[in-house]
Amino acid sequence: MTEKYARTVDALAEAFADLSAGRTLSPPRTVVEHGPHRQLLSGTAVWERRGVATVKITTITPENPSRGLPLIHGVVVLVDLDTGRIVAQYDGADLTALRTGATAALATRLCAPEDATELALIGAGVQARAVVEAISTVRPITTIRVHSRTRPEAFAGWARETFGCEVVVDDNAKNAVKDAPIVCTATSTDSATPLLDASWIAEGAHVNVIGGTHENAVELDPALLRKAFVVVEQKEAALADAGEVRAANLTPADLHEIGTITGRPPGSTSVFRSVGMPIEDTAAAAALFSLDTGP
Repeated sequence: MTEKYARTVDALAEAFADLSAGRTLSPPRTVVEHGPHRQLLSGTAVWERRGVATVKITTITPENPSRGLPLIHGVVVLVDLDTGRIVAQYDGADLTALRTGATAALATRLCAPEDATELALIGAGVQARAVVEAISTVRPITTIRVHSRTRPEAFAGWARETFGCEVVVDDNAKNAVKDAPIVCTATSTDSATPLLDASWIAEGAHVNVIGGTHENAVELDPALLRKAFVVVEQKEAALADAGEVRAANLTPADLHEIGTITGRPPGSTSVFRSVGMPIEDTAAAAALFSLDTGP
């Protein structure tokens, strides 16, 4: 499991560097809204460095968790560019969790304090578990604090058993993130009302914002982004699809692409706001395929 996440983090680092340098492209996803925040999404990307491409089809159905069903369903196919053959197929929800968690881990590797051992999580679902697995490959996490409206105890039991770390369930979001050096929001909110206030985040912390099911959804108070070192996958994508970036009225000059940075300014607070891009699916699928077939 650790190797899967470690390889995906490294693959994403290469893919984002290629994206920012113009060596590859990640066209915008096609999104079809049907019903209240229900979405059908499709995305394609080609990664020339690895000689692969992906096509992904997914659905987001906010009512599903209350039905005992996953929020996301989908499929990703990996294509060999040399032959045009489909060489692998992956579950869309599993791959989404993997690449989103690994992208947050890459941002954490670049921006979080090197000695950070404590992680605060808002959310306790599938994506939260992927975040813990991924971030544990880049920082020595020994303590996890979690706040969630749904099944936090189940998450806590899993984390204790899997990682042997201390896990504290807190019914207050402010207390959960207080003084944490690494914070991650991984919810399925579709609201424009922030879940976390800017004043709750410790100075010098690193925050990954990876949840939300709508382009106007907001997990973190936009006021923090106005004063933080803000990292995104791609400036154009963030300005179009990141609720916090839009609400904060940030400009391209305020944003830093993850494929171009080597760290953050000393003493700064950093925020990584992810929107999810097709090239991330390609990088994750390439990492899984290399793990299955050898170096």
